[in-house]
Amino acid sequence: MSDSTATPIIIIGAGMAGLTCANYLHRAGRSVLVLEAADAVGGRVRTDVTPEGFRLDRGFQVLQTRYPEVQRMLDYGALQLRAFRSGAVIRLANGRQTTLVNPLDQPLAAFSALTSPIGTLADKLRIAALAQRVKNSGNQELLDFPSSDTLTYLRQNGWSEQIIDSFFRPFFGGVYLDRSLSTASNFFEFVFKQFVEGDAAVPALGMQQIPEQLATRLPAGSVRLNTKVEATEGTQVRLTSGEILAAQAVVVAVDGEAAARLLPTSRLSFPTAWRRTTCTYFAADTPPVKADQLLRLNAAPDSLAHNVAFTSDVAPEYAPTGRILVSVSTHGSPILPEADLTARLREELAAWFGPEAQRWQHLRSYHLPQALPVYSAGQPPHQPLQVADRLYRCGDYTAYPSLNAAMATGREVAEALLA
Repeated sequence: MSDSTATPIIIIGAGMAGLTCANYLHRAGRSVLVLEAADAVGGRVRTDVTPEGFRLDRGFQVLQTRYPEVQRMLDYGALQLRAFRSGAVIRLANGRQTTLVNPLDQPLAAFSALTSPIGTLADKLRIAALAQRVKNSGNQELLDFPSSDTLTYLRQNGWSEQIIDSFFRPFFGGVYLDRSLSTASNFFEFVFKQFVEGDAAVPALGMQQIPEQLATRLPAGSVRLNTKVEATEGTQVRLTSGEILAAQAVVVAVDGEAAARLLPTSRLSFPTAWRRTTCTYFAADTPPVKADQLLRLNAAPDSLAHNVAFTSDVAPEYAPTGRILVSVSTHGSPILPEADLTARLREELAAWFGPEAQRWQHLRSYHLPQALPVYSAGQPPHQPLQVADRLYRCGDYTAYPSLNAAMATGREVAEALLA
């Protein structure tokens, strides 16, 4: 157990990177103090509960169960994970729908090899070959591979424009928040492997259960909420309240923009561009579709409803009894007031799911201008984590945009401190 009287290692930020770092240090007997400016732990992984009992994650998020860092750290049983089925229902540009079940692991069966409107037989054979290759490759091996952008990668490897537009853009565009597929191809292969080998799931009580599970493993009093840091000065941390805290070492585990304010920037890289998304939640009284636990993807290029999840069909705990929670994601940055965006979404959803969608109750919209840091071709999957003597940083912006990277960098900083 850690010595509560010792000068602690101070970790600024109680997101996934900071909490992971704190857990590894605490396990090794080090005293830790986590400072969080918000009113709860989680960073970008937060869940709000409405008065009616809907659980609204701040942006549509899922947990990839085969992420290696997640498997190291989390108790899946305690999270009561609820998994989406592998696959999707895709609404094509002409309004037709096609259902793909497990399209990445069993593409020939899922795409109905000769009859599917999604792509050619050659396209499906290429997916089968890629699935086999990533299964035989390590996660770090894939991330370390030289990259182009994903769109160039797909074209150079022979996939048709038909399958790029009807499958890769809506599916992986939803993962990247980037339907242009300009994200680095090494990250595409890493993500592809996660979908081939694992599940996409949510905790029964919302995504915030993940950081809360990590926070509950720390000693009482070691996480201070509503505590904003003004500056770091060597191994001292100055709060906006004026209080100055002494530390054995300081770990800055906030997002890239906040880290740039707290760290010397002369020799460090910070994200200059972000992926944006808007998540709009509706409540329905009657099932819009048969419950199948599949994500809905929209391949129409001019749509605002890019993907739709009936989250309470996967995790009934997300909605009160008799109600259905509908999550609608719009990627990019539509220049629309919320009322106009909601009206446009209702029109699209009514064309997709029937006129009853016009009467769905709007619960809340989350506009997330910094949902994910941009990860471009050629960007290194490893950036320096040690800033100066006894000063470190961690977070997915120092690696690649994912929960796995946030946790990996937190672990790596803890290991460096323990060494």
